[in-house]
Amino acid sequence: MNREEKNTYITSMKESLNANSAMMVYHYQGLNVNQLDDLRKKMREAGALLKVTKNRITKIALKDTQHEEAIALFTGQTGVALSKDPITLAKTLVNFQKTNEMLKIVGGVMDSKVLAPEDVAKIATLPTLNEARAKIVGILQTPAQQIISILLAPGAKIANLAHAKSLKID
Repeated sequence: MNREEKNTYITSMKESLNANSAMMVYHYQGLNVNQLDDLRKKMREAGALLKVTKNRITKIALKDTQHEEAIALFTGQTGVALSKDPITLAKTLVNFQKTNEMLKIVGGVMDSKVLAPEDVAKIATLPTLNEARAKIVGILQTPAQQIISILLAPGAKIANLAHAKSLKID
């Protein structure tokens, strides 16, 4: 890359970093092209952006962004995953790591807080926003269903009793 291309790339990277609240850093040494393509596909499906960058350029791009504290994470063959949804990002990366041992999660940044690999794994166990909403709706619907069944039960019992009496009379 010449100087102009590097400056353009750094500007683009800064925009991507500032547009996303979560960043996960991983080492991809040992993964083949097919595995990296599979990871990219899964990240796209999760609404995340995946970048394999040069550490020196990435460190320059990280300066004066919300992810600046992560500069120390960039050593070796490093890739970056960015997303607005940290839980889905962490789940996608951790699930991919389970089937591809060569991927090593180095850490990340969420809301300007540096995360260790264990923190990323803990975040991956949390429910996503849609899962949390579904659980809340389920919790709210259960009492309503119980109330309806309680209110309808006496009527059903009376109807069954009347039906049984009518059968005996015949």
